[in-house]
Amino acid sequence: MHELLRNLQIFLENFGWRDVLDILMVAVVLYFLLRLIRDTQAFQILLGLVVIALIGIIAQALQLRLLSFIYANSIQAIVITVVILFQPELRRALNQIGGFGSVRILRHRETDRMKTLEQLVQATAQLQENRWGALIVLEQTSGLETVVSSGVRIDATLSRDLLLSIFYPNAPLHDGAVIIRDGRILAAGCVLPLPEPLAKGETHRYGTRHRAAVGLSMESDAIVVVVSEERGSLAIARRGELSTNLSLGALREALERELALTRPSSGHHDLPDPADRAEVHP
Repeated sequence: MHELLRNLQIFLENFGWRDVLDILMVAVVLYFLLRLIRDTQAFQILLGLVVIALIGIIAQALQLRLLSFIYANSIQAIVITVVILFQPELRRALNQIGGFGSVRILRHRETDRMKTLEQLVQATAQLQENRWGALIVLEQTSGLETVVSSGVRIDATLSRDLLLSIFYPNAPLHDGAVIIRDGRILAAGCVLPLPEPLAKGETHRYGTRHRAAVGLSMESDAIVVVVSEERGSLAIARRGELSTNLSLGALREALERELALTRPSSGHHDLPDPADRAEVHP
């Protein structure tokens, strides 16, 4: 005990601002790591790895030679297994790190972006009224060329009529997603990545469109608008979170906020009801 107190005293005497910075940086990294994998299968795998590590520490402390030998010779295999099992999470993390601190360059004026928003909202209103299913992706800082390549390139100016023609039930591209960049429809009929299986009870609540929207919003900073053909409801996915049962005004406000648009002073839209927000995790 005396030796422990002595070591603690020496540590505190040499404790400086660099140590504080070091601890804070490690804490931030751990926080974002846990936030990235919370409520996913990867979190359960991480807990299993922690248990294996504790077993190895106990084996070495108690000098259990056979168990220590197995543990010591399995480290490399465990590291490779971790990389394979955490591949989706690592890809998401690297993608977010690559986009961290980046400043989006607005290549067209706010008036043009407002016009784009109006066309999108008008089309969404008509899609909702007709109960035509739709999946509309607004690209942000994360490039979506991989997703674009899975569909048919269009590269046309966004308009209400064009969106309606794409999502017409008998149209050949109506089942896929539309990718929009800077007021132009890059492609239609695109396939979005699905997340891991949802928690029990969520699978029947959300359809393929909603799950695909969540999947893409988890892998990128894209904004995904969903129109349900079964219920005629509106939803928006951002950062892995799905806000459902939105009114048209609430959807408009969410898009204005995400796109950093200035709302006209005469306009007024309802705020999204917090009860309508449903966080969906893989």
